Amino acid sequence: MPKNGTSKIVVGIAASFTGLAGAIIFLLATKTVTVQMGALMFVASVGMHLGFGILIAVYRLISKLE
Repeated sequence: MPKNGTSKIVVGIAASFTGLAGAIIFLLATKTVTVQMGALMFVASVGMHLGFGILIAVYRLISKLE
């Protein structure tokens, strides 16, 4: 995979996280969800991005072994 592909993945993950965090903040600002629900949504978003980031890193390391 070219070096340009790595930067596209990083930018995509950052944009995804920023978009979800913005949506959560918007829901909190409009009082659609409670503060506890917003915190839970934020923690779940961080967990998903961290988990998928680890999976992507492991996949890239394994593909270099072959």
